[in-house]
Amino acid sequence: MSGHSKWANIKRKKEVTDAKKSKAFSKISKLLSVAARDGADPDSNPKLRMVVEKAKEARMPKENIERAIAKGSGQGGGINFVETVYEGFGPNGEAFYVRALTDNINRTVSEVRAIFSRHGGSLGGQGSTAYIFSPDPDNPSYTVAINDLELAKKLESLLEDLDDHDDVQDVYVNFELPEQ
Repeated sequence: MSGHSKWANIKRKKEVTDAKKSKAFSKISKLLSVAARDGADPDSNPKLRMVVEKAKEARMPKENIERAIAKGSGQGGGINFVETVYEGFGPNGEAFYVRALTDNINRTVSEVRAIFSRHGGSLGGQGSTAYIFSPDPDNPSYTVAINDLELAKKLESLLEDLDDHDDVQDVYVNFELPEQ
């Protein structure tokens, strides 16, 4: 009887998709809270309007959006989030530019430092890689092609660990991984 475990199979798939959704929703909620500090009305606050559109694209429920805006505007009480930037280097000196949103800077910096150390990289000081990523982090001033497959796996693992961290919003790099 192959049909007896159908719900178990569905449940496993649902757990994976629900975990991804939850992670995306928590990151967007933090962004909404920070953007709502400048005003809770999306019509008069362009940053908030942009984040609300991002939330809608992720299919975030309207109640969750409203709750996050209320927290950020001071109506819902709660946590104060701070935007911060971390700069680091990969195992061979590849540049990383990490934007984070955290309620505890000391905890986050130690966790990000540990992620870099675990993968053979290091956390740099302020301004150590910012010049590569300014003014547009999506387009670094120069890029490095990675041809070594073992190094590419290390960098990909570091990139995934940074991206999986709850407080990290965006990770920018100046290298190109080989097509697999």
